[in-house]
Amino acid sequence: MIHRGYLEIVGATQNPSLQFAAASTLLEYMAKEFNPNAVAAILGTMRDRMIKKISGTLDIYREKKRASNQVALNLLPSLRNLVSQEASQKQRFRKASLIAIVGNTIEFDIPGHEVDFNKLKQLIESAEKELAVDDISEIYQEANKANKILFLADNAGEIAFDKLLISELKSLSAKVIVVVKAGPILNDATLADADAVNMQEVADAIITTGADAVGLPLPEERSKEFIKAYKEADFIIAKGMAYAETLTEVGLKQPHALLLRTKCNPVAKYFGVSRDENVAKLYKPRG
Repeated sequence: MIHRGYLEIVGATQNPSLQFAAASTLLEYMAKEFNPNAVAAILGTMRDRMIKKISGTLDIYREKKRASNQVALNLLPSLRNLVSQEASQKQRFRKASLIAIVGNTIEFDIPGHEVDFNKLKQLIESAEKELAVDDISEIYQEANKANKILFLADNAGEIAFDKLLISELKSLSAKVIVVVKAGPILNDATLADADAVNMQEVADAIITTGADAVGLPLPEERSKEFIKAYKEADFIIAKGMAYAETLTEVGLKQPHALLLRTKCNPVAKYFGVSRDENVAKLYKPRG
């Protein structure tokens, strides 16, 4: 948490005074709020808001997001062919899901995790082998039953890969609403990134959570549009570690699928797998 904050601070400003002010504020906040019951995504959201406010840089990852989107778009035609070559609808769904999970590797400044665009194809080739939690068949069954699906997107670049899975969801006759962040936070996708990858080609609608928060925002920060869409959805598909960190803290009223790459030890430990493995986990409401 602190190391990532340090990397963001030096990326946000070259002014030593602002760097010191941001670091001091971050350390003071962490000393107060860091405890065994803290939610990492909430700590990360507050950390990033502090850094943005003090540095004056509102979109620290702007150039990295732009490059990520372009790389992913360049790969998209060949990846679309990989999906279309599968013999059945269920197998196409599986392939698109694996590609979407690999897209979740596109995340910066996590200690021990490096983004190498040149290795994306290799990761896709090994995606099945590295699938440590495999509920894709059950996720397919839930998607096949759903009339309205809410798709919670995660990172820029990754969101281009998500288009393949959303297309498969649409082929199951579901209405798909894609949700992005309302403002820059880490390298998470915003409306600008959805537009950059032409998400409107496949999504029935594109909305925001209402906040610049990683994962699920605090209830008071959620937009009315998002709250309504979330309540009305038959099935929710959530991408990335932050949604896993936040959704697993609340009672779920609909089936939720979590698709992610375990890029840090705490998340890997939660799912009972090793770091740098793929997870497709289905959660159903209890009782």
